[in-house]
Amino acid sequence: MAVLSALLAVVSCTLAASDYSPEDIIALERGALDRWGKGDPEGFLELMSEDETYFDPMTEKRIDGREALRKYFAPFVGKIRIERVEIMDPKVQRQRDLAVLTFNLADYGAQFDGGPKSTARWNCTEVYQRIDGKWKIVHSHWSYTKPEPKTGG
Repeated sequence: MAVLSALLAVVSCTLAASDYSPEDIIALERGALDRWGKGDPEGFLELMSEDETYFDPMTEKRIDGREALRKYFAPFVGKIRIERVEIMDPKVQRQRDLAVLTFNLADYGAQFDGGPKSTARWNCTEVYQRIDGKWKIVHSHWSYTKPEPKTGG
């Protein structure tokens, strides 16, 4: 009986480790991006851990915590429209319950509050951690792809 219990423990650990695919993480991100493009940041907020840390080009310093991010995202609710998003060259690197997703993103027909449409290009790093059996974002870093250098002084 002890041998059977040990065997079941090994098999269950193996199954828990193998019920993952990089596509799972990419699908979570794609779903959140689709909602963001309709003016709904809740897709990301639902994926974020309570203690998420966050950088983007508009922040002067790191934002700490999901509730602080909810406040940061509030002015964008219902005002963002993106016709199409393209995730390019996604790569997921996983070690146990931690997965790092990196990719380039193009937002085509991006529009804020009825303003002019544009294409925005981003670099993104999302760090996911499996918490209570669910993949949650614990850190996000967004930057522009090849930003225009500032001239003058």
